[in-house]
Amino acid sequence: MKLKKLRAQFLKNKVRVLVSVGLSTVFLCHSIGFINIGIIERLELIAYDAHLKFTVPNKKSNDIVIIDIDESSLTAEGRWPWSRNKIAKLVENLFVDYQISMLGFDIVFAEPDSSSGLPILENLANTTFKSSQEFAVGLAGLRETLNYDKIFAESIARYPIVLGIYFNSTDVDAQKIGVLPEPLMTAEELKSSKDYVLKATGFGSNLKIFTESALGAGHFSQQPDPDGVVRRQPMLINYQGNIYPSLSLEMIRRIMGSGEVQPLFASSGGGYDSLEGLVIEGLNIPIDFEGKTLIPFRGGPGNFDYVSATDILNKNADVSLLKNKLVIVGTTAPGLFDMRATPVSETYPGVEIHASLISGLLNQRGLKQPEYVLGYEMIVLVIAGFVMTIAGALLSPFHASLFGILLIANIIGLSHLGWSNGTVLPVASGILMVVAIFMLNMSYGYFVESRGKKLITGLFGQYVPPELVDEMAEAPNKYTQKAESKELTVLFSDVRDFTSISESLTPGDLSDLMNEYLTPMTKVIHQSRGTIDKYMGDAIMAFWGAPLGDDRHVKNALVAAKEMVLILKDINKIFEDKGWPKIQIGIGIHTGEMSVGNMGSTFRMAYTVLGDNVNLTSRLEALTKQYGVTCMVSEDIVKRDQENYFREIDRVRVKGKENPVSIFELMDEGMDKELMEKELNLNAKALQAYRNLDWSGATQLYRELSLLTTQPVKYEIFLDRIEFFKLTPPKADWEGVFDHISK
Repeated sequence: MKLKKLRAQFLKNKVRVLVSVGLSTVFLCHSIGFINIGIIERLELIAYDAHLKFTVPNKKSNDIVIIDIDESSLTAEGRWPWSRNKIAKLVENLFVDYQISMLGFDIVFAEPDSSSGLPILENLANTTFKSSQEFAVGLAGLRETLNYDKIFAESIARYPIVLGIYFNSTDVDAQKIGVLPEPLMTAEELKSSKDYVLKATGFGSNLKIFTESALGAGHFSQQPDPDGVVRRQPMLINYQGNIYPSLSLEMIRRIMGSGEVQPLFASSGGGYDSLEGLVIEGLNIPIDFEGKTLIPFRGGPGNFDYVSATDILNKNADVSLLKNKLVIVGTTAPGLFDMRATPVSETYPGVEIHASLISGLLNQRGLKQPEYVLGYEMIVLVIAGFVMTIAGALLSPFHASLFGILLIANIIGLSHLGWSNGTVLPVASGILMVVAIFMLNMSYGYFVESRGKKLITGLFGQYVPPELVDEMAEAPNKYTQKAESKELTVLFSDVRDFTSISESLTPGDLSDLMNEYLTPMTKVIHQSRGTIDKYMGDAIMAFWGAPLGDDRHVKNALVAAKEMVLILKDINKIFEDKGWPKIQIGIGIHTGEMSVGNMGSTFRMAYTVLGDNVNLTSRLEALTKQYGVTCMVSEDIVKRDQENYFREIDRVRVKGKENPVSIFELMDEGMDKELMEKELNLNAKALQAYRNLDWSGATQLYRELSLLTTQPVKYEIFLDRIEFFKLTPPKADWEGVFDHISK
């Protein structure tokens, strides 16, 4: 009986079961590598970062000291690069006065040092003073003291010093600078069926004299994860069939006293051996098949002792801090650009990454992520997918959620157990799949029952504000995207002189500026129940009265226009603070019959409005600049609104229309009411005189109006026009209509 009941329950929820199984399959395909789901990888990185931050010791290391070429050093000793005799002095002081055990340079010395002036003197000896025996003798005496590269090379040769190099793996024609050291091994010694060790195309190394003098050299090249964060360090890099170690690996093997590095392979069981570690004198360094290792951070910046380089040069540092210590020379100066984004800090010194690697690996704190982790992830996904599919189909939401929580707790627990043993186990894919299957089952019924609202949201959600979508969802059958003829009000808004503004900004700043402008303007339109038709670069097109009917569509459009003008003041204050140019806008508004609905092609559709009245609205917006007004409306708007003040501007014939139209300015409510009424009365008289060909009377009135306003352009245009008509009188049947042929 129970089996029959279970079978019936499964059949009832077969869609849920099938979708759950399909979802589990998708996650498995991602795990195997058949498909790539970016969100899973991103969440995995986030989970790793969180686990790392939770477990780092946050305790200073006592075995490594960083000599910092910091801002105070640059201020005291001069800008970088320093002369090689100064760096030689730094080396001598460290080994002689502070008795350090080993020194590593997170720096490349690729160019000869000419700061002593020796090349100039040599040239003079061969040219101007070629015949001067005295000059030749003097130069011979100075040559040794002025050859800074030789002085530095001699210092390198006297002590255990590891130099830094870098590799380029992105540019096909990357430069080859300096002389590479002897490789760690050949690529043949790392040969496996999955040889994925990073291959370099170019390098930057040290001068030959330094390379030959140094104990060794290692690269400090890094390869961030896709999110730009440094979590792994390539310990090995392949350049032309030779394998070169990282700076940290080279220093470790020199510390261990042996030059022997043995690659450690693990059989995958699939016919190939996978690189999983390096062994130096019994010390196991975990690496993945790409030759990378997870960086064992100790915490945020400052978990190693830092000593300013200028204090070493001037012997002001504490000897006990440095004696018998491993030392790395690097920089934290912002101008030298050696800061990295890491899981523990967005600005982490590159030199401290090397210190963290050396300290962590020597103390066996290294983390590993061997290839068998893939098998573990697949097992977790299969078990979790099966359990959640059964629970979703057979159990109540409460009990299904308990199963989900239990599964997630187990995944996290296993991950923490693995971490305690130095193994990083994936958690994001399992947790995300459990949550996804649970949410799918819990929301299935809701979405089925709410199909009407979903339809409305899909049809109109990108055009109208959410509150209107909710209102429309009350009766979804009333609304359609099928084209129909309706009386609507349309608004066009455009930024003036946008070309000049765009030319004055970088592409990034221009994008930010438009976002800062369009977002509040869109909010204003939505708040007044408007529908966004489209954005056209810097222009906004909106309409009122569809898809949701609105008896107040004219009034709401005017409210939006006035709010847009007001909020522009706040926007310009923000722009001024950011150093961006202020902007001005023009707004055109018209109402009338037009076609509204879904229009386009089989490839792309859009819910929009079309018709002659839409074109007229666009023309009105274009005329705002010519007449020096912010908001221009049609006579039809004025007839339908009795609450606002409008100033008749002109009677015009715009491009594409035979019949003339009267155009009006929506007056600023912030004006003094008495002054506004005076301006409106004078304007009416001026227009009457103008249309009656009373040029003298019209001129006097428009001059008086120009003195009343801060925007005299809207009146000066008539003064210019009157002067033209005095010379070229209009036709006898002229009715005061001006033809705008361009717009």
